[in-house]
Amino acid sequence: MQTTNDERSGRALGIDIGGTGMKAAIVDLATGDLLSDRFRIDTPHPARPEAMADVVVELVRHLEWEGSVGCAFPAVVRNGHVESAANIDKSWLDVDADALFTDALGVEVHMINDADAAGLAEVRYGVAAGRKGVVMMLTFGTGIGSGLFIDGMLVPNTELGHLELDGHDAESKAAASARKRHDWSWHHWTKKVQHYLEHVEKLFSPDLFVVGGGVSKKPEKWLDHIEIDTEIVVASMANNAGIVGAALVAP
Repeated sequence: MQTTNDERSGRALGIDIGGTGMKAAIVDLATGDLLSDRFRIDTPHPARPEAMADVVVELVRHLEWEGSVGCAFPAVVRNGHVESAANIDKSWLDVDADALFTDALGVEVHMINDADAAGLAEVRYGVAAGRKGVVMMLTFGTGIGSGLFIDGMLVPNTELGHLELDGHDAESKAAASARKRHDWSWHHWTKKVQHYLEHVEKLFSPDLFVVGGGVSKKPEKWLDHIEIDTEIVVASMANNAGIVGAALVAP
């Protein structure tokens, strides 16, 4: 049975677009729980706009959803336009992604940076719920995504993985992918993360770091060895964070 706008009260569909996979689910906006199975399709290669729009259509059709859609995307997204392409195909630059996906689906779509989406989920339903002050979400994966919140309000598109540190993009040394690329031990990589977190700490004086991404599943390998002044906790929404955060911004 298809889900209509009238029937979806308190629900929304979120899509999380990543470099290897595109995932979608229907979300209960009161609790942050998934109301459907999480459906995943491999990200097309090359991951050009039209090819990814086709996958978005397939995701939505599979879930039999007819309402508006929120979408988390690994780039700076301002007023629906893609304004960076550090970890996506360069053909996305300057694309009106809101319009592209809206035209493909025939329903309204709103885009948001993927780390911002994950942070929204944690601030609304997860480990940062109810926290005042400066909360920073950091996702360690192919790059380093960041979401900055002040008293629960999002400051969008911070992209703190691209801070210059020791003459390099910080994520080139501290992202999870850097550990694998250089075949570093967990201990060696943790020192890079420590250095990065100390730098961010000095710049922003946050009250809380929330860390996500694949490495958050193995905190005993590295997080227990981080020594900074700021409280640091593992994200609780796990692989659902991007989907849930995207659903929160559905028009």
